[in-house]
Amino acid sequence: MDHELERAALVALLRRGDRPWPELTDQIESVGSARDVLEHAVDASGQSALFDTGPAVDLDSVAAEISAWEHEGMRLVTILDDDYPLYLRLVHQRPPFLFLRGTPVEDDLRVAVVGTRAPSPEGIAHARAIAGGLAERGVTVVSGLAAGIDTAAHGTALAVGGRTVAVIGTGLRRTYPAQNADLQREIVERGLVVSQFWPDAPPSKVSFPMRNAVMSGYSLATVVVEAAYRSGARMQARLALEHGRRVFLMRSLMTHEWAREYASRPNTTVIDGPDDVFSQLDSLVPTTGELTWA
Repeated sequence: MDHELERAALVALLRRGDRPWPELTDQIESVGSARDVLEHAVDASGQSALFDTGPAVDLDSVAAEISAWEHEGMRLVTILDDDYPLYLRLVHQRPPFLFLRGTPVEDDLRVAVVGTRAPSPEGIAHARAIAGGLAERGVTVVSGLAAGIDTAAHGTALAVGGRTVAVIGTGLRRTYPAQNADLQREIVERGLVVSQFWPDAPPSKVSFPMRNAVMSGYSLATVVVEAAYRSGARMQARLALEHGRRVFLMRSLMTHEWAREYASRPNTTVIDGPDDVFSQLDSLVPTTGELTWA
């Protein structure tokens, strides 16, 4: 029951809407209890505030709502849970919770394959070759369920009998784009769909950049197949480098100034094809000492 009430307290705090979620996430982790933060107005230093002006919350009612979500197949994992993804926990954009639908695997090797929603035929071919080869080697292929490169990566991983994870920019009760509804259902059956948003949350201009940050933190590496400057894939490459993760850029991207600049940074590899990724899989697995805050 204590665990259920902790999760309920975290949900209640986030729903208040009076403080930024990253600030609350930091405070809850620091204090070690969402209930203490909620019920005693504990500040970031762990000291009780003089006044608690927040409204009273029926935690049993919130816990019942969480139970209803989980009966619907949406598992809630919070920052206080031991099974919150380790690699994601180490990045500063980590969300306070995730909703999961499907089968989580905690110790899998995860590589994100991302790119434009309007790819060239060559881009689709590269995405399929990379995702298929990774999946055949037991690597979990992570992508964002968007049209184009993401769809090719997910679909190919499933086609070869591999595992894929979709990190989406909406709540789990929604599908975006709508034409990927069947693909999303298949990923639930054979992999995992991850959302950092409330179940009914619609797509928005801010939700997809937030999704890219989580996808980077959730994965050990990001492969960018095709991407323009103003794209989520380019943003994810930047975030992955900030997170200390490996980034692989297709050589065709070197026509872009941003890609040439990223290629000059540590942890970036320019690749000509899938074999350049496969040959470095062993080096993606970090030692304990390499798992540092980013």
